[in-house]
Amino acid sequence: MKSPASLSFNLASTAALALALAACGGDGDGGGTAPAASTPSATQPAEAETTPPTTTPVTTAPTDPVTPTDPAVEVADKSFDVYYNVCRGTDPKCYNNWGAFATTPDRVLIYSRTAGPRHANLGTPMASGLNPTMNSDNIMQAGLVRMLGDAGITADWTEDVAVLGSRINNYKAVIFASSNRDTLWNEAVPTSNDAARTALRNYMRRGGGFVGLHNAFGAEYNWPYYEGLLGNANFYNHGPNRSGDVQIIADDPSTQDVPARFTFQDEWYNLAPFPTNVKFLAKVDTATLQPLTAAPHPGHADFHPVAWCQYYDGGRAWLSTLGHNTHSFIANSTGPGADAFQKLVVQGVKSAMGLTPFCTE
Repeated sequence: MKSPASLSFNLASTAALALALAACGGDGDGGGTAPAASTPSATQPAEAETTPPTTTPVTTAPTDPVTPTDPAVEVADKSFDVYYNVCRGTDPKCYNNWGAFATTPDRVLIYSRTAGPRHANLGTPMASGLNPTMNSDNIMQAGLVRMLGDAGITADWTEDVAVLGSRINNYKAVIFASSNRDTLWNEAVPTSNDAARTALRNYMRRGGGFVGLHNAFGAEYNWPYYEGLLGNANFYNHGPNRSGDVQIIADDPSTQDVPARFTFQDEWYNLAPFPTNVKFLAKVDTATLQPLTAAPHPGHADFHPVAWCQYYDGGRAWLSTLGHNTHSFIANSTGPGADAFQKLVVQGVKSAMGLTPFCTE
């Protein structure tokens, strides 16, 4: 039996514990403690809890008006070709107007080196160097020199890949005259075999002019940059050499005063891939081609272009698949459509040089 002192102590302890529980918000049923926020502390008046807190309205940040789905952005993106990694098309913003050729004379370089089959109108291969003596059968090269000279343009010529790589920046335009296969590859040097490729690319980036004629579409198959330079196009095959009617289909400085329709004779190249994002200048009326094509390509029955233009990676490119026959390059030729074709080519070269407006929209 406990003593009165112990009993008194226990009673006092029990009372103190009850007071402590009451102060802490105990519920007497063993339910634990309530959240501290529900009971005012000794330093915080009770009415502070019953007054609604002041809140700041949440505002949504304004949306950036330029987004990937903005129409202006989508239009801009169309000028950048992600496959060839260049700006190309008919928008002049793809031209690098840096003034690199502002003081360059009105001079072009004709490049006709072949690293594969050689067209008859190119004649016997020339010696190395710049402006070697032409052979009597170098009809295409001599014809271009004459045609351009009559238009006040000086033309140099070479079939030396080293000359092209080292001198290309001296010209307002370079003309690839049926130069084919790996025409820019220099297998004669132990290093920098691709120096001419690099030179051509940098030439375009500084605002140079490129003109590709006929079997220039049979060149550099393994270099995607060059395929893009042709307008996302490449030679696939052709039917027999035959007559057909060329139709001018666009107003352009290069087509000015060229007959709207003229009979011509050529191989009418079939293309794969087919040119895209270019300005088409002329086509052949496929109803006048008999036969339309040669197996296995079905031919471009609905629309068969033969000339177009584009800005490419900072430069200008004017292209035509025409130019197979010798009579197409002879002065006062009796060949079908030779005069109209020569006028078209000269005006295309002048536009690529920047002497006339280029590839107008």
